[in-house]
Amino acid sequence: MDSLAAFFMRFQQFGDDPALVERRGYRRVVWSYAGLARAAVRVALQLRDRGVRTGDRVLLCAANSPEWVAAFWGCVLRGAVIVPVDYAGSPEFARRVAENSGARVALLSRDIAATTQFEKSLILEDVAVPDANFGPAFRPGARGADLFSLAATLADKPLTRKDILQILFTSGTTGEPRGVVLTHGNFLANLEPVESGFAPYRKYERWFHPLRFVTLVPLSHVFGQFMALLVPPVLGAVIVVENSSNPSDVIATAKRERATALIAVPRMLDTLRRGVERQVESRGKAARFARRFASAEGRRFLRRAWMFRAIHRRFGWKFWAFISGGAALSPDTEAFFRRLGYAVVQGYGMTETASLISLNHPFRAAQGTVGKILPGREFRLAADGEILVRGENVSVGYWEKGALRPSGEEGWLRTGDLGELDAEGNLRFRGRKKSVIVTPAGLNVYPEDLEAALRAQPAVRDCVVVPLARDANAEPCAVLLLASGAGSLEAGAAVQQANASLAEYQRMRRHVIWPQADFPRTATGKPRLAEIAARAGALLHDGAALSSQPSALEQLLDRFTRPAPATPAGGAPQHLERELNLTSLDRVELLTALEERYQLDLNETSFARAKTVADVERLLQQPSAGPRRGREYVYPRWTQSPPVRWLRLAIYYLLVWPATVILAHPRVAGRERLHGLRGPVLVVSNHITRRADIGLILKALPWRFRHRLAAAMEGERLMLMRRPSRDWFFLRRFGYWLGYWLVSALFNVFPLPQRSGFRESFRFAGESVDRGYSLLVFPEGEVTSDGAMTAFQNGVGLLVENLAIPVVPVRLDGVWGMKREARRLAHRGEITVRIGAPVVFPPGTPPGSIARALEKIVREMP
Repeated sequence: MDSLAAFFMRFQQFGDDPALVERRGYRRVVWSYAGLARAAVRVALQLRDRGVRTGDRVLLCAANSPEWVAAFWGCVLRGAVIVPVDYAGSPEFARRVAENSGARVALLSRDIAATTQFEKSLILEDVAVPDANFGPAFRPGARGADLFSLAATLADKPLTRKDILQILFTSGTTGEPRGVVLTHGNFLANLEPVESGFAPYRKYERWFHPLRFVTLVPLSHVFGQFMALLVPPVLGAVIVVENSSNPSDVIATAKRERATALIAVPRMLDTLRRGVERQVESRGKAARFARRFASAEGRRFLRRAWMFRAIHRRFGWKFWAFISGGAALSPDTEAFFRRLGYAVVQGYGMTETASLISLNHPFRAAQGTVGKILPGREFRLAADGEILVRGENVSVGYWEKGALRPSGEEGWLRTGDLGELDAEGNLRFRGRKKSVIVTPAGLNVYPEDLEAALRAQPAVRDCVVVPLARDANAEPCAVLLLASGAGSLEAGAAVQQANASLAEYQRMRRHVIWPQADFPRTATGKPRLAEIAARAGALLHDGAALSSQPSALEQLLDRFTRPAPATPAGGAPQHLERELNLTSLDRVELLTALEERYQLDLNETSFARAKTVADVERLLQQPSAGPRRGREYVYPRWTQSPPVRWLRLAIYYLLVWPATVILAHPRVAGRERLHGLRGPVLVVSNHITRRADIGLILKALPWRFRHRLAAAMEGERLMLMRRPSRDWFFLRRFGYWLGYWLVSALFNVFPLPQRSGFRESFRFAGESVDRGYSLLVFPEGEVTSDGAMTAFQNGVGLLVENLAIPVVPVRLDGVWGMKREARRLAHRGEITVRIGAPVVFPPGTPPGSIARALEKIVREMP
């Protein structure tokens, strides 16, 4: 194969098969291979129109997304050199990279473009469009032959393996950025042995096709690119983009998407392991789990999977492997997931080797190793154990000061990593050569060994070991991130326990508790050791600095709290008495931020009752926050099944529709405004009465919306109907219970709680839209006592922002008169259902602004 542009042509054989899946807001976005190919061609054409020639550099900065993948392949087709920049990096670093690389154009996501100034830039969401139409260039709707013929002509000259594909710049904070230059051949040299190694298993793959990989690794990183961009087209696999690192979100995504494997860096797998352990603790089964975990050692793979079937059920029955790269995986985390009955695949490599030097076999992996050296490269260990490699996969050089600096003539890459080979030829990673600490006794201390001992302590959430200068040598210092609830006493005890398992010369005599919620890290989660070491030294020399730092929780809560009241001497710490000053939207934002920062699953109902900072800290200090997202509420997916939907329509036209016409005979105004509008849509309306409003709106809507409509109903009331009080007379309880099932089946309602649990309600709304259902929401939140319209809640703005579908405003007039007089029969012409023109809000519109705009539209509707 000559280049990745030739590899791109494989997309043709997969056509409309799914290629990429992303959860965007509350919606599920699916791109096919054909759609991805169309978007890539459109990117290439846009680059050509902007004067980008083959060999020119193009800056690419965006979060993981289908558009990022399309931009990558668009640059490949045009022959442009990709310069990916970490989405989470600083704008200043991106600017320096653009200048150093001489980037002709920048491809930026909309949010990055709004905060970064580039002379020439394209908005990724506007350029990478999966349903792009190229006019006469090829036949619209064709299977793809014309499209791929066009794709083959987009470069100025035929591409070869020696052409530069991309430049990956290190994300240093000082000095001139230096980029690793990688060619098409560097990546193909890694891809070809992986493809040939997979060939014997293709006959089995068809039983599981399509394989689905959830990726958590930034696409700006070479490991993320190799696994998410290059391996899937070999298999016709689906990549699921997951931008949350919260364990519950990752597990839910794996199950919902029926994922086969998870692609992650080691830190994310460590976090996922802690999430699984917290869930076990929250259910009071820690002791039982520990006994089962111990007894699983040495058992066969399927037997272990059966022993931990409850965990396998949470991930989904198709899920079977974790793929780790970018750094060394903790032996404890590797052993943990293997013991649960999962495969753990590790690779070893670096940016300079286009991701891979060695790779574990998925079914014959030796625990504690990073696999065998891939074919087609030379490998040797230096006298001091340093790993040296040579081959086509090794970078041709570095981009410095605006030009390419070729690598040495011999071609051997000195990795700076230490390793050893076992008897079977598996490579064992020993750590970074430059991080080895040489003690005054002249003995070598490997920080990885000390960190493994520290991580085994329950009080330690994460850690690094850095050198502290001592004469001409150094001694190890532990820098700790503590688990929730642990303090300085627990930190000291953890270091002592770790030291007890180490040799005398390895023991740590100094330790520091890191004052922030997490270490500064690279895009792939590696701690920035130089920055941590410098800060740790300062903290040790100035003990006051540690206590003067505000807690991470306090920093996060600053913008959500009122000033603390005066506190009497000897009282609780003043900041703990600060009251939460939260709107419903703020509460969602704070809850999500806390879960992301502390990697916890907070009970939304308990969080709704939190009034002060102290209440929040108590929630965070619990062993686990227990059930997540308002488990009290039930979201009835069965009501949208085809049999129930057809039954609902039959009953509607037999009973509900005639009753609405005879009793209310409403006049409908503005239905013509929906002409040509296709669903799904979000219908928002004022709320007068619980009994009649949904029926009136159903009557007013065109049949294409009426037949597939899900209505939000006050969650607390639905819960009362589903689980009425046991103190009530049994006939009353039965009536409420029967009413719940009837209203759920006949009107397809779902709960929208007013106090807690509405995040899950919004997610269910997104699922309904993905299934083709329009939604009906009453943004006032409750029925008023006088019929006057009240302010719309900000939550409707959040829903509109995340669903990204047209909004149809509706107003009910004349209903209050019937309700006030307790009449069931309306006067002719008394009730009017007014339908406004559909509204679409631009991306990025604040939820509060959306809510106020919709309220104004409904109030002023003629």
